[in-house]
Amino acid sequence: LHLITGIRRNMRNQLMPLVDKRMLRGRFVIETVFDILKCQMGLEHSRHRSPINAMVHILSCLVAYAYRPGKPSILRKGKKLEAYP
Repeated sequence: LHLITGIRRNMRNQLMPLVDKRMLRGRFVIETVFDILKCQMGLEHSRHRSPINAMVHILSCLVAYAYRPGKPSILRKGKKLEAYP
């Protein structure tokens, strides 16, 4: 188990592997997507009477998110991280 977190004020400075730095940069975008899915698309509802209905609900939230304009994105090839609300 390898915990990847940012350096805080009360922590000692340590060198972080490049892979961990890249994962931390993408964490903001991932958390933003989950927040949009939970708050705006209604993904939190968990009282389904069957597993099939639960999966249909998750799939419908993902499809609605896919058609949503202005999604967060990560630019590649050395460019900076950008997130659009």
